[in-house]
Amino acid sequence: MTTRITTPFSATSTAAEVVQGVDLTGRRAVVTGAASGIGVETARALAAAGAEVTLAVRDTAAGDRTAADLTESTGNKEIHVARLDLAEQDSVAAFAGAWDGPLHILVNNAGIMASPLMRTPQGWEMQFATNHLGHFALARGLHGALAAAGDARVVSVSSAAHLRSPVVFEDIHFERREYEPWAAYGQSKTANVLFAVEAARRWAADGITVNALMPGAISTNLQRYISEEDLVRLRAQLDAAEVFWKTPEQGAATSVLLAASPLVAGVTGRYFEDCNAAGPNRPGTRGGVAAYALDPAAAQRLWEITEQTLTA
Repeated sequence: MTTRITTPFSATSTAAEVVQGVDLTGRRAVVTGAASGIGVETARALAAAGAEVTLAVRDTAAGDRTAADLTESTGNKEIHVARLDLAEQDSVAAFAGAWDGPLHILVNNAGIMASPLMRTPQGWEMQFATNHLGHFALARGLHGALAAAGDARVVSVSSAAHLRSPVVFEDIHFERREYEPWAAYGQSKTANVLFAVEAARRWAADGITVNALMPGAISTNLQRYISEEDLVRLRAQLDAAEVFWKTPEQGAATSVLLAASPLVAGVTGRYFEDCNAAGPNRPGTRGGVAAYALDPAAAQRLWEITEQTLTA
């Protein structure tokens, strides 16, 4: 039985509270999708603690505006912007190839949610391609920089939506089954957890810890593909389940905990929610982690399939 890891923090804690008193001077961080939502607040907290932060974003103009805002609010001038489109493998390779020196913190935060069926030029389903394949390629491309840090942390932002679907290995890209936006999103979020499980195992000897998390229910532009009607229905479901709606500052707290807090030093291959390690999901609830998302055999299988996909 694995010991449950708890901290003094909770669902209402903010990223700033989690990182209070933590000194990240001399440490370098990359946050994907850092121009909006919880990505901004994750980057802000790391910058406020003294880290050099690179905002890895599709829209560099938005990234530049965010960087200026972060410098103004934190006083940290070591905030950089670099283009990264996770759906474009050439973009991922260019970002990783341009990185120089060690990397101490990688927060795989960007994502798309419940989009209509879209495919990359390779024919990959877009949510899986962006949320999993892109981040996998990025982390693998930066592995040398992470290993060079000696005690690097990789943070994989998942979701309670992983409870909607395991990775359907027989038809990952919806080539034979009917496409359903939430099933596709759920599958990609399960993949984020399985990535953490297998990367934790493979990279332990390099001193790299890798954990996944559920940030909480937050209203951000991640929901841009959801119709107003569906959004109203989703909010009603969450409210009926008495789900606590978080601010972006609260939503970023668990990411920042895993990226920077000494309270979780050495912890790896786990799934957190509300700043604490999650227990097993109980049927009919939105909390906890599905057994299939922590399955080491599935994690290894996904890793091997992902490598084959990216090298095909």
